[in-house]
Amino acid sequence: MSTPTGIDLALLRSLALPSLAGDSDKDARGRMLVVAGGAEVPGAAVLTGVASLRVGAGKLQMAATAAYASPLAFAVPESRVITVAGLPNGDMAASAADELAPVLRRTDAVVVGPGMMDELCAGELASRLMAAASGCGFVLDAAAMTGVGSVSAAARSLGGRLILTPHAGEMAALTGKSKDQVQADPLGVARDLAASLQAVVVMKGADSFVISPDGRAWIHRDGVVGLGTSGSGDVLAGVIAGLLARGAAPTTAAIWGVFLHGRAGARLSERVGRLGFLARELPGEIPRALAEVEG
Repeated sequence: MSTPTGIDLALLRSLALPSLAGDSDKDARGRMLVVAGGAEVPGAAVLTGVASLRVGAGKLQMAATAAYASPLAFAVPESRVITVAGLPNGDMAASAADELAPVLRRTDAVVVGPGMMDELCAGELASRLMAAASGCGFVLDAAAMTGVGSVSAAARSLGGRLILTPHAGEMAALTGKSKDQVQADPLGVARDLAASLQAVVVMKGADSFVISPDGRAWIHRDGVVGLGTSGSGDVLAGVIAGLLARGAAPTTAAIWGVFLHGRAGARLSERVGRLGFLARELPGEIPRALAEVEG
């Protein structure tokens, strides 16, 4: 198997994002659906949704239970908030997939999982959404990803339109390996999972890998220690999904997303400090990072 290709400016400029005419409107940049957050981490939906807009997605839709719909609408006034069924503890119920199924027909990219804690419920919700999908791309993160597992027929049915974003602990849960085994061979483990699910895998770490279903791999070595903070992965999921909504192919969206997320962290390291910047500050750096690449 070939060695990973480095993710750098030259590579990104050879993998151009879909072009936009000067008079293009928000419809030309795609429609996002964020299914994220819950009783314990409701703010994850905000981080993910705002990140998708910062990378250029045109329209943002966010699912929320009745307990969080109004606060979410005020926190992200740019979004349409869709109220869905919830559990007694305030988390989204798996049956929310039935309410969101009509929305999927007019959606280009869906991100499921940031901030969700109940793997069983989140995994069932993600599986039902994927089964109801009609052409949109998916990003699975956190409990939605580990809850779906590595043998999901719904995941394989997407035919390569799925992106998974595990760190080492989540990869261990997905594959049944120990965290030490994953860390000993992150690329090999990620390649096996990508082939099994026919999905793009973003293996997060100090060095992050992007692996396509056919085993091709790319590596991002410019790790920023400050990115190891609460909510950072939620932002990355939103960035990748926003690029999917704009029409980027899954592998391209993942490669660009990893680079832009890292570059946003690097910019904050220079301006704020090596440690201590917040995940909520990352989306604000994305437009400038995007302009640097496209420029």
